[in-house]
Amino acid sequence: MADDGGPGTLDQGTENAALRQALAALHAAVWGYGVVGAALGAESQPAQVSETALRDVRDRVVAVLAERDAEPVPAEGGYALPFPVLSPADAAALAVVLEDGVSAAWVRVLDQAVDRGTRELAMTALTGTEVRAVGWRTATGQTPVTRALPGLQQS
Repeated sequence: MADDGGPGTLDQGTENAALRQALAALHAAVWGYGVVGAALGAESQPAQVSETALRDVRDRVVAVLAERDAEPVPAEGGYALPFPVLSPADAAALAVVLEDGVSAAWVRVLDQAVDRGTRELAMTALTGTEVRAVGWRTATGQTPVTRALPGLQQS
C-alpha cells in the first residue's frame, strides 16, 4: 500500500519528536533520582546505579538528536513530585514511578520510530528501565513485580 503522506505518516520528524519526549522523561527521572538517593541516605547505591544508567541513555539521545541537527529538550530546574518522599519506602515508590514514566516514553519512541538504530536504542532502554523497575517494585512489595508490556497502561 502506498504512503500518501497524510496524517499518521511516520518520518524522521515524528521520530525526533518522540525522542524529545523520551529525553524530557529522562531529564525528569535523573532529577527524581536525586530525591530518591537523598531519601535512601546510606542505602542510596541502587539509586546511584539507576541514575547513572538513565544519564547514559539521556546522553545517547542528546547525541542522536545533535547528529540530526534536532534541538534537544533542555532539562528543567526542578520537577513536581507525584507525592511527598518522606521515607525510604516513599523513595522506592518514586523510583517505580520514574522508571514507569521513562518506559512509557520509550514505547512512544517505538511507535514513532522509522530508523532501525532508534528502535534498537528504544528496546535497549525500555529493557533496562523495566529491569530497574522490577528491583524497585520488589523493594516496595508491589505485585506483580514485572509488567508483560512495560510502558503501556496497566489495567
